[in-house]
Amino acid sequence: MVSLLKRQMPFAVAKISTSSQASRATVAYPSQSKDLIMTSSTDTALAQWALDREIVLSRVISARRDVVFSAWADAKHLPNWFGPAGFEIETKEIDIRVGGLWRFDMIAPNGRRYSNRMQFRRIEPPTLIEIDHGADDTDDPGRFRTTITFDEQSDGKTVITLRQLHPTKAQRDATIGFGAVEYGYQTLEKLARHVESLGA
Repeated sequence: MVSLLKRQMPFAVAKISTSSQASRATVAYPSQSKDLIMTSSTDTALAQWALDREIVLSRVISARRDVVFSAWADAKHLPNWFGPAGFEIETKEIDIRVGGLWRFDMIAPNGRRYSNRMQFRRIEPPTLIEIDHGADDTDDPGRFRTTITFDEQSDGKTVITLRQLHPTKAQRDATIGFGAVEYGYQTLEKLARHVESLGA
């Protein structure tokens, strides 16, 4: 994420822009999808999972799994909680389906903008979402893959786990060094507060 943080922050506070640029929102995903979207040469590095290129974050959220999943998979929710404290998001396009894109700018507290693009590779309600995240560029060499899993506890809470795979060990190490783990946990905290505000 450091390459993304230096070029594109890894997470940001989500708020859909109300500027003159209208955002497009679409939600469509199959109940099960085995489709994988291959988009560029970076996919060669991301096709083989390696522990030395991985970052893992996990948290228990006091909400049902279907509600937590929906917060990720519904365009009405995702931009309203995504990202760490102090950042805003302006959505350019959001199309949550296999192959769909979320294009947005992350805006730092100092006003600096970072263009971002997520592509949704797999959506398997209510257990899994897989995305590629990078700069708003078709062939971003720093793009990383994230697999998000949703597991339910017997008490009705949800265990959410994010597994990021970076194209190189150097990028993964620099991402950790930059503080992306802390940003990630801030993002999961915002997710928890969002779903709790829904009364889930």
